[in-house]
Amino acid sequence: MALFLLPNLRLLVTAGANGIGAAMARAFHAAGARVHVCDVDRSALDKLMAEARGITGSIADASIEAEVDAVFDDVRSHLGGLDVLINNAGIAGPTGAIEDIDGTSWERTLAVNINSQYYFARRAVPLLKASAANPCIISMSSVAGRLGYAFRTPYAASKWAVVGLTKSLAIELGPQGVRINAILPGAVEGERMNNVIAARAATTGIGVDAMRQQYLDKISLRRMVSADDVAAMALFLCSPAARNLSGQVISVDGNLEYL
Repeated sequence: MALFLLPNLRLLVTAGANGIGAAMARAFHAAGARVHVCDVDRSALDKLMAEARGITGSIADASIEAEVDAVFDDVRSHLGGLDVLINNAGIAGPTGAIEDIDGTSWERTLAVNINSQYYFARRAVPLLKASAANPCIISMSSVAGRLGYAFRTPYAASKWAVVGLTKSLAIELGPQGVRINAILPGAVEGERMNNVIAARAATTGIGVDAMRQQYLDKISLRRMVSADDVAAMALFLCSPAARNLSGQVISVDGNLEYL
């Protein structure tokens, strides 16, 4: 059952075929929205569209401007306009001491995690300004966008940048009635988090189970969040109940106290 009903809301989710992106795409589809997703993973995109009939999709690398432009050709074709952009594309990036992180990995992390948000926002904003449906952008940051994160500097730097972009766009676009908010997930259950835990355990020289417990011990609720928890927040932010929320940086993390 959908937490909110958002009939015919026109929505684009970047990196929407896996993980949090797919959870959000499914949640909005269940709420009655018209959902378009883009992703680099053809098999995951095909699977999502087969399971959730009515969701449309594009293959695209969100860090390549020309491929983003092509996504908006598809958005116009399938949706005829846009009411919501969820800027979700992101990668975990490398784990290691700053002197051991190579430039290529650093640049790739920033290209996917922050450049993509610029590419999509600049193309989405003219469509959002034309929307009469409480238009908004949701920028996916991370709890690492409000806390320091040792051995995960490219990821943390990119996620802090997302917060700065969100705050600035909220001021810039507010007079046109376009809202911008950021969601900061904490430790999200799943394969990506498992990989991060394993990599950080290897970097710091402790066991994987001990590293997982370290993460849990830093969370007040002593549990990780799910992709569905994040999707629920996104639904709320796009609903009429959030019509006066903009420029907000909202953690969904069980109160993660430090990293």
